[in-house]
Amino acid sequence: MASKRLIPLLDRVLVMRAEALTKTKGGIVLPEKAQSKVLEGTIIAVGPGGRSAQTGQHVPLGVTVGEKVLLPEYGGTKVDLGDSKEYHLFREADILAKIE
Repeated sequence: MASKRLIPLLDRVLVMRAEALTKTKGGIVLPEKAQSKVLEGTIIAVGPGGRSAQTGQHVPLGVTVGEKVLLPEYGGTKVDLGDSKEYHLFREADILAKIE
């Protein structure tokens, strides 16, 4: 699994983006240009957290592995792990919200 091969540092989070719909409910196949960018993802791995600038103490992350999150349209660093899935590294502050 991806989390065994890549462990993010500090406050970074490894996210697998959800795949875009390629077919409508009616069965019409959508071309790549017509597909909208998916802004959801699942957290695959998290770093240990950052350090407070004032006290220097460890600040844990507010997200955990397996949670679904809302991502910004642009940003993150694309990571290729050798499989066909799309992974991105984000800072915790870049994640917009948790989805329940």
